[in-house]
Amino acid sequence: MANGHHTSVAPDATERLARLRLIRTENVGPVTFQHLLARFGSARAALEQLPDLARRGGRRAKLKIPTPADIEKEMAANEAVGARLLVMGEPDFPAMLSQIEGAPAAVSLLGHPHLFLEPSISIVGARNASGNAVRFTEKLARDLGAHGIVVVSGLARGVDTAAHTGSLETGTVAVVAGGADVIYPPENAALHARIAAEGALIAEAPIGTRPLARHFPARNRIIAGLTRATLVVEAAKRSGSLITARFAADQGREVCAVPGSPMDPRCAGSNGLLRDGAHLIERPEDIMSLLLRGGVREEPALSDLFSISDLTPHPTMDIDEKARTRVLTILDATPLAVDEIIRQCQLSPPVVLTILLEAELAGEAERHPGNRVARRYSPP
Repeated sequence: MANGHHTSVAPDATERLARLRLIRTENVGPVTFQHLLARFGSARAALEQLPDLARRGGRRAKLKIPTPADIEKEMAANEAVGARLLVMGEPDFPAMLSQIEGAPAAVSLLGHPHLFLEPSISIVGARNASGNAVRFTEKLARDLGAHGIVVVSGLARGVDTAAHTGSLETGTVAVVAGGADVIYPPENAALHARIAAEGALIAEAPIGTRPLARHFPARNRIIAGLTRATLVVEAAKRSGSLITARFAADQGREVCAVPGSPMDPRCAGSNGLLRDGAHLIERPEDIMSLLLRGGVREEPALSDLFSISDLTPHPTMDIDEKARTRVLTILDATPLAVDEIIRQCQLSPPVVLTILLEAELAGEAERHPGNRVARRYSPP
């Protein structure tokens, strides 16, 4: 295979199991997972340190860490629906996705991983899309597919459905907010089945998870993260598609939009993207030239991030309570950039990062996109 991301050292069976236990541990999200791995050199080592880190962060209750049997059960649940778990660092894990900050540590996959190696574009837009937008999207997706471009979308009503329908024959990838086996919206049951059989369908949430509102922004970062460019066809002022476009911009990917009528509120968001400098797209050639302009796809710089060999374990630090108080006092409900926390409390980055890690594991703090952290307040 020509793609260079296969050079990373894939986790062995015990490390793979440990990584799945780590990402399913209470209070461990994708960013925390990456910090723990970088700090302790392996998921096995991180799991041993977790109870101690959480205790030092102020946690009294025991941290819920899944047992190997729990993970075996999850793997069996995947197999039962024809899916498999891909862990970051394994050859079939999507290389583009592994580059982004807070990439998912594991995903369920139904279908064909070779689609992640092809040039691709994400197409998203309004759920209540106009007839014109649906027709345009379906034709665009079909034309792009004829040029060997895989189309990625979110399997929602409207524009997403049109994007998948147009590219079914040539290669489409659906990213869902719930478990890979959970069909949502219900009217897309047949489309879900066809994508699972002929394309690829991925989910970060475990099998059986019902999609909740908070799952959708997490799904949107994956849609953007899988491709070099995200195209918004129709989007109102406050729309999930604009969140996907923002993730694409934050991830250093291209943002594109289709111009729409200024009279139609469904186009206010997409027209706004164009005003802010998004690439204007009217025909497949506009996308082709954009994808070709990048030249040969560079291999992900972070593809070796989770190979076990080159991570130096970081010993646990002794931190005095005054430093801990200083960092936690700065945090409130509004997410604050880690750099800003370091600047304000005037402590060394390793000390601040350790305190934040402990606070997260204790359930006192939570990570937000863009390397920001907020205080987590439990309801009284």
